[in-house]
Amino acid sequence: MTINIHSIHFHLDNDLQEFIEKRVNKLLKLDNKIISTDIFLKLSKPESYSNKITEIKVKYPGSEFFAKRKSDTFEESTTQVLQALRKQILKNKEKK
Repeated sequence: MTINIHSIHFHLDNDLQEFIEKRVNKLLKLDNKIISTDIFLKLSKPESYSNKITEIKVKYPGSEFFAKRKSDTFEESTTQVLQALRKQILKNKEKK
């Protein structure tokens, strides 16, 4: 699985990158057919607290999954996005 992390308008530090990669790799345990993930980290209004946005698109054979969350930290929003994606992947596996 390929993991592409895009930080928009800020520099991504190594700790955050390792945290995201570790969490995203857990998706492979759900289903090893995942082709790639595109992760977009954005800052919305800098003066507000809840301004860290994480968007993740998971490419899967025959479909794509997407989730977006906003939180106080990128770690928290990433965790919330991955929980939403986990539900989508499990729901898709049940259909097949």
